[in-house]
Amino acid sequence: MKRNTEIQKIAFVGDYLPRKCGIATFTYDLCTSTATQYPGTDCFVVPINDTPLGYDYPAEVRFEIEEQEVDSYLRAADYLNFANTDIVCLQHEYGIFGGPSGSHVVRLMRDLRPPIVTTLHTVLREPNADQHRVLGQVAELSARLVVMSERARTFLREIYQVPDAKIDLIAHGIPDMPFVDPNFYKDQFGVEGKFVALTFGLLSPNKGIEHMLRAMPAILQEFPNFVYIVLGATHPNLIREQGERYRISLERLAKDLGIKPHVSFANRFVTIDELIEFLGMADIYITPYLNPAQITSGTLAYAFGCGKAVISTPYWYAEELLAEGRGVLVPFGDSQALAREVCELLRDEPRRHAMRKKAYLLGREMIWNHVAHLYMDSFQRARRSRLDVPYKPLAVRMLAEQPMDLPGWRLDHLIRMTDSAGLLQHANSTIPRFSEGYCTDDNARALLLTVLLEQLGQASATVQRLAQTYAAFLSYAFHQGRFRNFLGFDRRWLESSGSDDCHGRALWALGACVGRSRRRDLQFWASQLFDQALPAITEMSSPRAWASGLIGVCLYLQRFGGARPASQVREALSERLIDQFEANATEQWCWFEEILSYDNARLPHALIAAARSGGSPRALDVGLQALRWLVDQQKAPSGYFRPIGCHGFFRKGGDRAQFDQQPIEAHATVAACLEAYHATEEPSWLQEARLAFEWFLGGNDLGQDLYDAKTGGCCDGLQEDRVNLNQGAESTLSFLLALGEMKLVESTPATLRHAQVS
Repeated sequence: MKRNTEIQKIAFVGDYLPRKCGIATFTYDLCTSTATQYPGTDCFVVPINDTPLGYDYPAEVRFEIEEQEVDSYLRAADYLNFANTDIVCLQHEYGIFGGPSGSHVVRLMRDLRPPIVTTLHTVLREPNADQHRVLGQVAELSARLVVMSERARTFLREIYQVPDAKIDLIAHGIPDMPFVDPNFYKDQFGVEGKFVALTFGLLSPNKGIEHMLRAMPAILQEFPNFVYIVLGATHPNLIREQGERYRISLERLAKDLGIKPHVSFANRFVTIDELIEFLGMADIYITPYLNPAQITSGTLAYAFGCGKAVISTPYWYAEELLAEGRGVLVPFGDSQALAREVCELLRDEPRRHAMRKKAYLLGREMIWNHVAHLYMDSFQRARRSRLDVPYKPLAVRMLAEQPMDLPGWRLDHLIRMTDSAGLLQHANSTIPRFSEGYCTDDNARALLLTVLLEQLGQASATVQRLAQTYAAFLSYAFHQGRFRNFLGFDRRWLESSGSDDCHGRALWALGACVGRSRRRDLQFWASQLFDQALPAITEMSSPRAWASGLIGVCLYLQRFGGARPASQVREALSERLIDQFEANATEQWCWFEEILSYDNARLPHALIAAARSGGSPRALDVGLQALRWLVDQQKAPSGYFRPIGCHGFFRKGGDRAQFDQQPIEAHATVAACLEAYHATEEPSWLQEARLAFEWFLGGNDLGQDLYDAKTGGCCDGLQEDRVNLNQGAESTLSFLLALGEMKLVESTPATLRHAQVS
């Protein structure tokens, strides 16, 4: 019966025919049956290509995703959003998407605006960490989840903590074929007068065909007119890796067993009409599969629903479908049991036909036309839930519980990277890389962290010792009014004068020691060095050096508000940044330069801090205006934080670089947004800071954590298909500084009050 629906456009995302795989067939059948039952609905397909040339797709395919190309998933999301799609019906299986455990699909889902109904073709009982994380994110981003067995629903509830109300149990669809005697079709295949057993599906070693072949000599002793047909092409992935080695080994085994005249290997991918005829002639359908952790099987569903007597090994889906006498289960890899059960069914015709009838009657609920209506019901529930509850992107929903559940402190990696001279720059994974020595940039950041830890009541003896090491490094780095930056592991300076940025960061750390630390020895040392280093900052040309130095000046003035030289530098640097902004900003490009490059949020942060410390009100206006624009540029369509990538940055009028995304950008944005929050008390700035912080914990394009809770380190960047697993000093400090600033603000009464309001 055809029905009407308010859903006008459905996109089916998954493998698609003529690609040779089970999910391609499933997507084709689901799309076709939905379009047939709902002729007023526009059903189209977005398939995933595993080959560069793709496939000769039919007309309903309107956009294609390249499996391993991350940008292809983003382009697909844009296409589906702009196409006014009402529902996206996604077929999920780890192996069909690119990235670790198919994580690229999360990129697509995060950017989609329409509600997503995801069919889970695999639900693992013992997933590895990547598999668990990916499926958890898929579940979070889906409005509804469809599973095909009760066991899969149980796994989702108990292992992945998915609410039962979000899960729909819909059986695997099957073709609608009449209940006929197998002899009706046998003459078409030249097997009239014979008993026929059938196995079909893409051929691979986990199908266990060899065990059925070894069962055949015993079957043929009692039923010499028995034949076994193995229908299906070799799995394309197996072809690419091994060619036809497995099929040839099966043919050789059949010859060695003396059963070759009774075995037929049909090496082809059949159409649905051909499949119905093959199924029609089978007296027994056999799935001797070897993997128990198979949550669904389209081939078994087809055979069962078409009224076949089934013998199967007890993988999960078979156990559930064939329970209560609807089929026969035999142990894995047991040829003797296969032979015994085949012979018993062939001997007992009434039992065989009763089994067929029971399967066929239950299968009436599985035919595709009926399944299409069940899917449409799920689509409508998904759409209603989206209409009833205003949509919030994942990154926003993750922050619903206020205040944030922040990670605990773990300084193991920072300590590991610090020796008697200072903090080493780089690491191979978690192993310090001595060959690249030290830099003042990182030691200044590390000193800043120790002050923050002191503010948070975390100034242990170890932290105080680290602070002394980093302070000593800055003292050693200072030379003739400037800070040198790079120090070799042999304790030799590699330059006579460091970068402007390095000088600015050192001033920031010194200002923090003066303005925020309670340690008199640290304050005294820092104030003397600050006064000596201050004049040089006004001679520099780098806006980022100005910004970092300006933040340090503002911190210094918290303790020494009447210090005239520092106040004059504050006004001078603020004016320079404002001039930079007014010289470059337009309505569309609201920024200080003609490029968004690195450490971007530091520029507006400095102006907001300057205004808060008693500087020009114009500094606050410009800082907030620029930061609002930057936040918009760094936000993905689904709401999570997406910083400018360092592989090309983002030049005015050009394309933005998506990757390599750096931890320094997340920290800079956290710090700037918190400064804006303190200046305005607007809760939206607190929300933006939380979004940026979530980038470290998986709220990013790949849905992967950059913070390593086991080591206390932070990975060096987010690439287009993976996380850079090296845990260098800058990255680790970016996370730890962001964590400290979030902990500091989350503990304040005003923050808790705003959390309740928001």
